[in-house]
Amino acid sequence: MTVKRRQEGWRYRGNVALRVLAGSVGAYLVMALTAALLARTLPMSRVEAVTTATMIAYLAAPAVTIWAFLARGPWRALAGIALVAGLLALGAWAAGQPA
Repeated sequence: MTVKRRQEGWRYRGNVALRVLAGSVGAYLVMALTAALLARTLPMSRVEAVTTATMIAYLAAPAVTIWAFLARGPWRALAGIALVAGLLALGAWAAGQPA
């Protein structure tokens, strides 16, 4: 096996590993922030808002994981996930404490 072929193998493995990390940890982060934002902003009682927000947030995890593997590159996937997580965190912070 040539050196170039070995380097390409490691590059591919690193690409996949970074996407798996973005798709798993990033999905959890986006899901938690989605639940936090929705729980603070839904116009319901606190228990109903938290339950509804959690159920809706479960839909974000597969979407983020799919995005991690559909993006053109692993760094672009991480950047997209970080951008969404930042916007959700900013929204949750701006919403303040739930009533």
